[in-house]
Amino acid sequence: MDAPDTHVVAQVEAHVRQQMAGQQAGHDVDHVMRVFRNACQIQEEVGGDRLVVQLAALLHDLGDAKFHEGVERSGEFSQALLSDLQVPESIIQHVVFIVDNISFRKGVDRTTLSIEGQIVQDADRLDALGAIGIVRTIEYGAAFGQPFHLSENEGETQATGVGHFHEKLFKLRALLNTEPAKRIAREREKFMQTFLDQFLHEWG
Repeated sequence: MDAPDTHVVAQVEAHVRQQMAGQQAGHDVDHVMRVFRNACQIQEEVGGDRLVVQLAALLHDLGDAKFHEGVERSGEFSQALLSDLQVPESIIQHVVFIVDNISFRKGVDRTTLSIEGQIVQDADRLDALGAIGIVRTIEYGAAFGQPFHLSENEGETQATGVGHFHEKLFKLRALLNTEPAKRIAREREKFMQTFLDQFLHEWG
């Protein structure tokens, strides 16, 4: 990227850090920066517009519905910020489309996403896997009163962290778009399965 692009990315990162300070773990600025690094790594292998990838990765959770009374506002906030920074309109619209359409809630067909959108979607989903994915699952359960595991005779219909592994996390790799992301996911899945096997062994 040239110097102006680097400057814009730095300004967006600073804004995101300020606006997302103190948000719930798992959807905080640390999550955003992990997605940013994942996205940059994938983009280096598969190509695409690096500036669009970096901006969309930084902005993808800026207006997350969980923190805005159930209304998803990431696209709206991204549009306003990038316009203020005088980013070209074509880039703004590309970034806004990505942040508005990569979540599970949207259920958008992956073929409607550009390669940049596929990269950012993969980078976001990768953060639900591996050691970080385990911690995020446990943190979510602790925050919302969801047990990590229950004995067979306890509330079989109640959602648990272990159930989340099987119902969602171990299915993520099949939903990824790019080969680099699938490769990373395989490595992280192995770690998660080892952890889960050991946990259940100790649970008895």
